Amino acid sequence: MNRLIVRWLVVAGLLGLTSNPSQAQATGPSGERVVSLSSLVDELLAKSPELQAVRKRYEAAQTRPYRESALPDPRITAGWSSNGNPLPGAGLGVEPTSNVGMQIAQELPYPGKRTLKSGMAWKEAESEGQMFRARELSLVSQLKSAFYELRFTYEAAGILRRSQSVLQTLSKVAEARYSVGRATQQDLVRSQVEISILENKLLLLEQRKATLAAEILALLNRPPGSSLGRPEPAASLPDLPSLELLETRAGQASPMLRSQRALIDSKQLGVQMARKEYYPDFDVMAGYYNMGRMKDMWEMRVQVNVPVYFWRKQRYGLEDSALRLVEAQRTYRSAEQMLAFRIRERFQTAEASRKLMDLYSKRIVPQSQFALESSLASYETGAVDFLTILSNFNTILDYEMRYHEQQAEHLKALSGLEELVAQPLESVGEGAVLKDRGKQP
Repeated sequence: MNRLIVRWLVVAGLLGLTSNPSQAQATGPSGERVVSLSSLVDELLAKSPELQAVRKRYEAAQTRPYRESALPDPRITAGWSSNGNPLPGAGLGVEPTSNVGMQIAQELPYPGKRTLKSGMAWKEAESEGQMFRARELSLVSQLKSAFYELRFTYEAAGILRRSQSVLQTLSKVAEARYSVGRATQQDLVRSQVEISILENKLLLLEQRKATLAAEILALLNRPPGSSLGRPEPAASLPDLPSLELLETRAGQASPMLRSQRALIDSKQLGVQMARKEYYPDFDVMAGYYNMGRMKDMWEMRVQVNVPVYFWRKQRYGLEDSALRLVEAQRTYRSAEQMLAFRIRERFQTAEASRKLMDLYSKRIVPQSQFALESSLASYETGAVDFLTILSNFNTILDYEMRYHEQQAEHLKALSGLEELVAQPLESVGEGAVLKDRGKQP
């Protein structure tokens, strides 16, 4: 009887699976299409409406520098002065104050103001470009996390289905032993309870699978209820770079920090612009007047707006710009601290999950497998009861599930690190050339 149980366990894949969990492949409906993560990422970058909206905001920001560097629109005035009646030409050529003419005026900001305004707009556009890159990385990370969670649900469902098959076999063995008086009715009932528990877990996994698939479909801008496919099997896990290298790369390439640096540059130009406001702008006007039989009259004027209220206007404008610069600098420092925290948090998560995976696959699961095999042999001789076998069986099942759960957590932490350093972890290495996809689109 013991040999029969072991043979069924091997056929069901439990003992072979637990001997090397990293090579486990989840089973699913036959003929289900397998979808790769890279194809989903490409689809996200091409079709995400949120990314398209942020891109348009960046493209709109790129138009502002040209508008800020342009001169104000000229003003053209046409009219007449008449004597005797208000009609045009009344008294023209007779009265010296009667004329028909036009004026053209152009406002000329103080030299350097338009250049500063254009520079501020360029820096703000650069900041928008980095925000676009940051949102792109965030959505890709969100997609990867959902993909890894979805793959875990498939793997977990496969493990539970195989475990159900094994439990059904054990239930038949317990029933056979009960029929000859070598087992109790409790063994039969407990085996059926365990099968029902696995069925309950499968239902919860199916619900979680549907939720994750819906989240991915929403990110890809696909219609709700569309077919997504089965996630591709896990490949070899990339190496985790050192924490110091990750922090260095993040400081260089983080879109959030780059965006804040661009804003600081913009605020610095704003301070210079506020100082320029102490200087006057000019208004140049030229006019031509037809005097009829009299000689034509020409007029030229230059107007200057004098900032006589500088102690209430320009002074507070400069103070406002200086405070906004300090605000941007403090925000940058805060972003630096938060980035360092997030890198350390995800690094420690990735490192801990990798250690747990090794612990489960190399120590806990093999030891639990040996305990199960020993309990099967003792069960045949009556040294242990059926509940001991179920306990050992559930231990293997529990840690097998935890292995795949930690694998998903490890990959999610890695994708989070890729978001923070703005490049694949494979390219983060000693002496590696920084590959920044954060160029403005």
